[in-house]
Amino acid sequence: MRVPLSWLREYVDLPAGETGRDVAAKLVDAGLEVETVEQLGGGLTGPLVVGQVLTIEELEGFRKPIRFCTVDVGRANGTGEPQEIVCGARNFSVGDKVVVVLPGAVLPGDFAIASRKTYGKTSHGMICSGEELGMGDDGTHGIIVLPPEHEVGTDAIELLQLVDEVLDIDITPDRGYCMSLRGVAREAATAYGLPLRDPALLDVPAPNSYGYLVKVEDPAGCDRFTARTVTGLDPEARSPIWLTRRLQKAGMRPISLAVDVTNYVMLELGQPLHAYDRSRLDGAIGVRRAEQGEEFTTLDGVKRILDAEDLVITDSSGPIGLAGVMGGANTEIADSVTDPETGQVTGTTDVVIEAAHFDSVSISRTARRLKLSSEASKRFERGVDPLAAAAAAQRTVDLLVLLAGGTAEAGVTELIAPGAPRTIAMSANHPDRVAGMEYGRETVVRRLQEIGCDVYGQDELVVTVPSWRPDLAEPNDLAEEVIRLEGYANLPSTLPQVPSGRGLTARQQLHRRVGRALAGAGYVEALSYPFLGEGVFDQLQLSAHDATRQVVRLVNPISDEEPALRTTLLPGLLGALRRNDSRGSHDLALFETGSVFRAGNQPGVAVRLPADRRPTDEEIATLDAALPAQPRYAAVVLAGAREQAGWWGKGRPADWADAVQAARSLAVEAGAELVVRQGQYGPWHPGRCAELIVTLDGVETVIGHAGELHPRVVKAMGLPARTSAMELDLDRLAAAGGEPVRAPRISTFPVATQDVALIVDTTVAATAVEAALRAGAGELLESLRLFDVFTGEQVGEGKKSLAYALRFRAADRTLTAVSSSGEHGRRPGGDPRPHRLRR
Repeated sequence: MRVPLSWLREYVDLPAGETGRDVAAKLVDAGLEVETVEQLGGGLTGPLVVGQVLTIEELEGFRKPIRFCTVDVGRANGTGEPQEIVCGARNFSVGDKVVVVLPGAVLPGDFAIASRKTYGKTSHGMICSGEELGMGDDGTHGIIVLPPEHEVGTDAIELLQLVDEVLDIDITPDRGYCMSLRGVAREAATAYGLPLRDPALLDVPAPNSYGYLVKVEDPAGCDRFTARTVTGLDPEARSPIWLTRRLQKAGMRPISLAVDVTNYVMLELGQPLHAYDRSRLDGAIGVRRAEQGEEFTTLDGVKRILDAEDLVITDSSGPIGLAGVMGGANTEIADSVTDPETGQVTGTTDVVIEAAHFDSVSISRTARRLKLSSEASKRFERGVDPLAAAAAAQRTVDLLVLLAGGTAEAGVTELIAPGAPRTIAMSANHPDRVAGMEYGRETVVRRLQEIGCDVYGQDELVVTVPSWRPDLAEPNDLAEEVIRLEGYANLPSTLPQVPSGRGLTARQQLHRRVGRALAGAGYVEALSYPFLGEGVFDQLQLSAHDATRQVVRLVNPISDEEPALRTTLLPGLLGALRRNDSRGSHDLALFETGSVFRAGNQPGVAVRLPADRRPTDEEIATLDAALPAQPRYAAVVLAGAREQAGWWGKGRPADWADAVQAARSLAVEAGAELVVRQGQYGPWHPGRCAELIVTLDGVETVIGHAGELHPRVVKAMGLPARTSAMELDLDRLAAAGGEPVRAPRISTFPVATQDVALIVDTTVAATAVEAALRAGAGELLESLRLFDVFTGEQVGEGKKSLAYALRFRAADRTLTAVSSSGEHGRRPGGDPRPHRLRR
């Protein structure tokens, strides 16, 4: 809603020095969302005057039509001589009054005007269009042609009201009454503590039996319908400048006098109106529900197929308007037309004014189904004051009589469905309890009266809600009104009391350690949406019976392409890696931790919990039982260079070993013993895939996989070559960790080292050899590391040499060769014989 400050001042005597920003600050404090304050005419300086075209000379020899004009601007140019101006527009003639900007002036956009030679002539100024003056669209896209009554030399800046401030207010659905100058003025009057001049307080004649005949068949959809008739309108009458300028400032385009007047009154009072050409009406006006499939052509020339829920305005010929949304093409106001032979002007001379109140839900459904949002439908959807209909009709009649010379017929039609004002019972201290501070009864009553409520009672108040506030339905709504008018800034700030001695849970601490460990290893966290399409399982080459394919489908997915909750983190991470690689970032290491959703064998259906009471324990238990299992996973993906090349070395690409090392890092953070074995699963390369295993309740359990992705997966998903990935169940890894890891005791004694090279069959896994070494090394073993793998003729066919570095250290003494061989060199079972090693 765009609100010109000059228009707002007609209803509230705002302090003379108040700027648009001052008023905006007051309205924001009152709960309105003022998005911007637009300065119209900023930087505009004159001379800008009314001129009269004296002569027009057509210049030839140019690509486009050019006219050399002389314009009378009075004494505004200091000489009184006609002003010579070159102009390309053609929508004006000799004798027309136009707007002229003279040399020395500055137009909006810091456009300085000076005399200059063009098209072989010297132009001393410009004849202006509305767009050049920042007035907005007037529908002509040409030169402004003024009514003939304006005198030559008049200051056009003041005449056209070019300098103003406009508040652009975002109206929330519960504040529909503020979609009018009347509503915003009421808020401004309350904010400043000033009286309001309500434009709806008009003398309205009582309804009688000789008004235009109206029949309402659906009083639930239309509970109030007012009809007034004006005859004898001058078809040549134009909207005055003050009216068109207010419409333009409010963001509406002037069309014709009758339409402009209805739009003006709608902006002023918030009541949408419609004007019918009475000569095109066929019989009585009716209000009914549309027939299923009924056709109707709206003002925009589009044929609409109606639904049985749509509310229509009819006459004997059928629908003539879509109630509360848009009028029909068959009864619209006709433009004035001049007969070229006789000079006679024809057009609409008699109009019937409709001011009705329609059901907001019905209008909203129709507008959304037809995708036909209008200024009228926006207001009816949010709620329109039903008692304003008669005043809006009277205001429209008065303006048409004043501006078009018409005559108001004495007939007044007003159909009203039975109804009563809404009342709300509320304790006087209810706002105090809601706000957590004491206002007192007097403040509560005063604030409710300021918004138009009638309040009765002492400790228990009975509040009659004003007709323009359909959003006030319960005590909390009234409490909110008191709180916002007293000022949200005045509410006390109370921080929640946190019980001492409680911090993050062990699970939360692990998640943070995992994130820090991966970030420290060079991975970047990438958060993805928890949705996927089931086609991704085929890209990952998962078998038809894989448990990962059992997904939980959403009833109302955000995207039809991703209707299921994720069962793996890999699709989201691989998608992020693919996007970054396509945009030039080729060296990537990404990670994510998050929940996946595992459907049970018999997935449940969530029940709809009641909203009018607290759900029972059984209902909550039923809802919980329908929820899928949601374990937390961790995953990484890598591509490109793991170590950059430079003067320090050649660098190296990321490979399967980096993915495995990421899993080992997480196991260290969880305090769990992770076993890595060769495996084969889904998206991973069968020869470069590792199973990640932990022991849970004495049973070895696979909790994830790591390694290089299969080439077919890389191709199907558009990934960089040799992309590697790791994914594991973080909850199971944490469960395998057991007790918190104790910090090791650091020995001050020196370390003893021993290298061991063992020749084994190539089918023997290095982890099995490592396990045997650990079992036989004894308790003094501090660390064990595989540092070399050798194959060749020296070790024989089908054999490989594994070289390990062993470090021994005692906590209480320095190890010697004797003690070392005696304590850590024993075979299992206590056999003291030395190992046979081949180097």
